[in-house]
Amino acid sequence: MKKIISFLIVLATVFSCAVISKGQKETNGKNGINGIDGTNGKDITAGLSLNKKKETSFFIDSTMVRKHLYTLAADDMEGRKSGTVGIEKAAKYIETEFKRIGLTTFEGLETYRQTFSFAPRKGEEEITSANIIGVLEGKSKKDEYVIISAHYDHLGMKKKGKGDVIFNGANDDASGVTGVLALAAYFKKVGNERTIVFVAFTAEEMGLIGSTHFGKGIDAAKFVAGINLEMIGKVPSFGPNTAWLTGFDRSDFGKIIQKNLKGSGYQLFPDPYKNFNLFFRSDNASLARLGVPSHTFSTTAIDVDKDYHQVSDEAETLNMTVITQTIQAVAIGTESIINGKDTPTRVVLKELKN
Repeated sequence: MKKIISFLIVLATVFSCAVISKGQKETNGKNGINGIDGTNGKDITAGLSLNKKKETSFFIDSTMVRKHLYTLAADDMEGRKSGTVGIEKAAKYIETEFKRIGLTTFEGLETYRQTFSFAPRKGEEEITSANIIGVLEGKSKKDEYVIISAHYDHLGMKKKGKGDVIFNGANDDASGVTGVLALAAYFKKVGNERTIVFVAFTAEEMGLIGSTHFGKGIDAAKFVAGINLEMIGKVPSFGPNTAWLTGFDRSDFGKIIQKNLKGSGYQLFPDPYKNFNLFFRSDNASLARLGVPSHTFSTTAIDVDKDYHQVSDEAETLNMTVITQTIQAVAIGTESIINGKDTPTRVVLKELKN
């Protein structure tokens, strides 16, 4: 009997290891969290490789990714419209995370908040809101800055109607802010030669107001690159393990990322939606207009995305694996910029039509 029991234990152990080596998958989520793309049932759990020989598991904490996303896109955030109680809850959450990670405050600020007032469009009353900014000082090149950003505001709530009235903004852009928080924790752990400025911008949906305000108060010459994250929660038209970048031909930023991603199992493509003018429609544009090679990463097939700016943009529609893999790809792809090995060319604005 002891021999039989011992044999069964060994057999169970071998079987368990075999399952784990293929990647654990949850089967109780409609969005296929941690393994299956809910839109087509394909397994997309293959880990990204740090080099061509060794494939690694996730080094970005997928549990924390899920926590950030579901918190920021929760109903009690009330759609995070600038100037509302909902966005104030989101701001406090981001501040708490910056403090937990160990970020310092930005130049001249006593807290993580860069508070300002502005008059929105359509004759609405003046709004007071804040960009949330945290800093990881660099080691050998602390006077050279890289910004990692996303906007934490969204559209708020419908003024009237029945049923769901909350524009949760899970993909747009709680997913991007999740990436900012995850990358802050990652670079705090592994280190950085250049100073990294992490920013959650307000009032992007009102016309890039938060990032424009930020840009007015900086020395753009100190900023060597801008890494903006926008809608990174769905499988793009290029397929799994891919993302696209706005303004690809306006600097060599994208080519640097592509070089660093070789052998990783992840690919970066130029923005396929030329007619949408996307390079100038997210917060990267505010710095790009100052000459900074600032570009936006995205994974969403926006031309067919039924949830864009709809109340259906909820956390349950997104894929945690896609978000986690994309954050990892950004970390790998930008490493040489963060550590001062590569410096992107300054952005070109006038010569191209995008």
